[in-house]
Amino acid sequence: MLQEIGLISLNIYSNFKIKMETRGLLFIPDISGFTRFVTEMEIDHSRHIIQELLEILINANTIGLEISEIEGDAILFYKYGDAPDLKTIYNQVEKMFCEFHRNISAYEYKRLCQCKACRAAIDLSLKVITHYGEFTGYNVKNFNKLIGKDVIVAHQLLKNEIEQHEYWLVTNNLLQNRSPEEFKNWMTWDHSAKKTETGEIPFQYTQLTPLKNEITPEPPLHLELNEKKKIISVSKEYEIDINTLFYAAGHLEFRNRWVEGVKAIDEVSHYLPRVGTKHRCVLENGQAFIYTSHFSFSPEKIVMVETDEKKRGATYFIFEKVGEDRTRFTFDFYLKKNPVLQLAFNLTMKKKYESIFTKSLNNLEEFVKEVQLPVEVD
Repeated sequence: MLQEIGLISLNIYSNFKIKMETRGLLFIPDISGFTRFVTEMEIDHSRHIIQELLEILINANTIGLEISEIEGDAILFYKYGDAPDLKTIYNQVEKMFCEFHRNISAYEYKRLCQCKACRAAIDLSLKVITHYGEFTGYNVKNFNKLIGKDVIVAHQLLKNEIEQHEYWLVTNNLLQNRSPEEFKNWMTWDHSAKKTETGEIPFQYTQLTPLKNEITPEPPLHLELNEKKKIISVSKEYEIDINTLFYAAGHLEFRNRWVEGVKAIDEVSHYLPRVGTKHRCVLENGQAFIYTSHFSFSPEKIVMVETDEKKRGATYFIFEKVGEDRTRFTFDFYLKKNPVLQLAFNLTMKKKYESIFTKSLNNLEEFVKEVQLPVEVD
């Protein structure tokens, strides 16, 4: 953790008595709720979620901040020279906070996975520590490691007595004896101090939670067929619970194990599939590029829709709870509403598709016996 890095910096600083001659801004966005998230949640998906959120923060850097450390849940940014004005720093804080929460909100409504990690991502948040002071660096491969008393101060401030965990903290060093401005009409500032072995570190902070009300959501994706006609519907019931069946049939990594004619699924556009994810379906006689175009979930019914890249056809995967350990799975296949396309399909492809769907459902009955639902999905 970055707190540990701070202690290492303290030891180096104490032992070598390096004279600091460089001043600059220290800027640390820290993901709140990370420790509980990774210790209590499914580790693989939590790792991917945190990775994506850290990348969001890095991509939101607009004021030329450099990266010294990425450590678990936080990024140590820095910028040598005079401190930017407080308005510039606030704009950077706002951009990171809003991009962070825009991504989380989008994932919440687009995600397919029902594991605890994916469901709990919406509860993560962000706090930002900003400080100005003396520090210098030394190179380790591609990273410029920072060292100095003010690096220690910034790390110490990550642990404080502020109850809420969505705030921007500004030290008096950065304020330079000025009162911080209220950049938004809802913004208020509170005074506090961090007690350390060497004395108190005074700071002011403001809550960022109201910013969530100002975030413009991502525009909806338009991947489904607007006008369509159902051509095929094939169903089968299984002696298994709805979540396990969806896990087996819905996850792309299993698709070639049971869908007739599918050799492989690759070129998946995202490591955590969601609405909008694109993948390549390698078939025995060709390939198809497919989007996950819709998803809805309830304990009684799960619907996932996949639409081909050219928006000519869509396959609905429908899972319905029949009993505690019994589920009906239905393939509904739709074509774009086009009389010529529908006629050609009915004459040349309909029986083949019906056969593929029927064989696939039978294959799934055997494959699902091998699948064990991860304990974090409930």
